Amino acid sequence: MLLLHPDKTRLIEFGRHAAANRKRRGLSKPETFAFLGFTFICGRSRRGRFLLVRKTRRDRMQTKLRNIKEELRRRMHWPIPEQGRWLRQVVTGHFAYFAVPTNGRALQAFRCHVTDLWRRTLRRRSQRNRTTWTRITRLAGDWLPQAKILHPWPNQRFAVRHPR
Repeated sequence: MLLLHPDKTRLIEFGRHAAANRKRRGLSKPETFAFLGFTFICGRSRRGRFLLVRKTRRDRMQTKLRNIKEELRRRMHWPIPEQGRWLRQVVTGHFAYFAVPTNGRALQAFRCHVTDLWRRTLRRRSQRNRTTWTRITRLAGDWLPQAKILHPWPNQRFAVRHPR
């Protein structure tokens, strides 16, 4: 028998007409919900049509960045190329999952935060270290992938063309 938890399960008004219906009743914007690491938001496209906005959940990104910071601390005295290879794997894996349309700003923010964590870690290697933003930008450009959308829009992915 399936039981639903009352604190975790509820019906919300969401979708193409939710904003207009709520506005007509004098309510605020439609609620958001979190699912599979994303926050789903009712948004508008540039043409003013309904757009499902998917954004990386804030708590997931913070947890990932905290784990990267701890692991960088452990790998602090590794050679920079080894640190760069490891960070490339981590950032590539993050992008492989979260690089969906409408999530570009969160991807760019994640890459910037990882670059800053790497800079801070390199600066802690010695008391006389002078790792500048110019150098870390060059290192990040060499080792970290650029933030770009990797997954297509859902209507492109599932467009089926049958010969009949």
